[in-house]
Amino acid sequence: MADSEISLAGVSKRWGGTLAVDDISFEVPPHRFVVLLGPSGCGKSTTLRLIAGLEEVSAGRILIHGADVTALPPSSRRLSMVFQSYALFPHLSVAENIVFGLKVRRVASSARGERLKRVAALVGLSDLLERKPAQLSGGQRQRVALARAIIAEHPICLMDEPLSNLDARLRHDMRIEIHSLQRRLGMTVVYVTHDQVEAMSMADHIMLMRDGHIEQEGEPDELYVRPVSTFAAGFIGTPPMNLLDLADGAAGAVISGSDGAAVLRGGGAGLKLGVRPEDIRLSDSAGVPAVLVNAEYLGADTIVTARVGAQSLLVRVAGRVRVAEEQPARLGWRSADAHVFETRSGRRVEGREAISTEA
Repeated sequence: MADSEISLAGVSKRWGGTLAVDDISFEVPPHRFVVLLGPSGCGKSTTLRLIAGLEEVSAGRILIHGADVTALPPSSRRLSMVFQSYALFPHLSVAENIVFGLKVRRVASSARGERLKRVAALVGLSDLLERKPAQLSGGQRQRVALARAIIAEHPICLMDEPLSNLDARLRHDMRIEIHSLQRRLGMTVVYVTHDQVEAMSMADHIMLMRDGHIEQEGEPDELYVRPVSTFAAGFIGTPPMNLLDLADGAAGAVISGSDGAAVLRGGGAGLKLGVRPEDIRLSDSAGVPAVLVNAEYLGADTIVTARVGAQSLLVRVAGRVRVAEEQPARLGWRSADAHVFETRSGRRVEGREAISTEA
């Protein structure tokens, strides 16, 4: 814990009878980019606000730099925060917005000027310092919010969905910019998002949240390669992992509703098979019999919708693929690319041997 920049121990938050954050514990080492990821209402923003001191903890402790800050106000926690709404003062110029916190803390004018010049250059705002927020684009306003956080020179920066108001191209550019700034400045960042592309592309460590608790945590590739539940499997990846109900077959588990080849040794009742769209191959000769029903061309690849029995699944194919109506095909994947989950609990099942369906 002494080596952690931020540490949460058994932290919970109740809103009346609603448990928004449920007994979560984690540690954030210095200089790491940690992402709290999950759907709306999972408790990720509440967790961030608890770290910031903007909400009171119902149970548990929060430590920053090894000191217990659970009962301390935000101003005593030595961190900065970037909000989804940017939270800029419309009547102040860019320069005045950036240095506002320094003025409140009575930092000398000369020091403010030096830090403003350095930070404005860092985020590309040097030529915009006299403008008002209304005269800026969404990306420029986000840079002002970032500059205001950076100029405080706190080692920790909390970011609550900072890119959600930007269009797709700007989000891509700002992801690169934020990640680059974090590396250059050596900041510890805790970043909240519902966008798994942001999480996968920026994070050193992801905490996937669900219903107020941490469903799975680890490096991005850990969550992608080995999801611990159907929730994690369906949330990480674009398109998400296919999850198919299994049934007992004569030679092993088969995809429910099909009379195709076995995909798993032993029984299949009560289980689901998970296969990512990019791990499936289309074939004319070998694999699970299927019917192709649609093709969505995306430029670099095509997302094909297939039907096995009464169940649908997606297949990602490089380049352009044209699909005739009700076109028969076969689907193949390696045994190493198959995942098995319990239907009732949704948890990953270990020790079941998948069968390769490739030729």
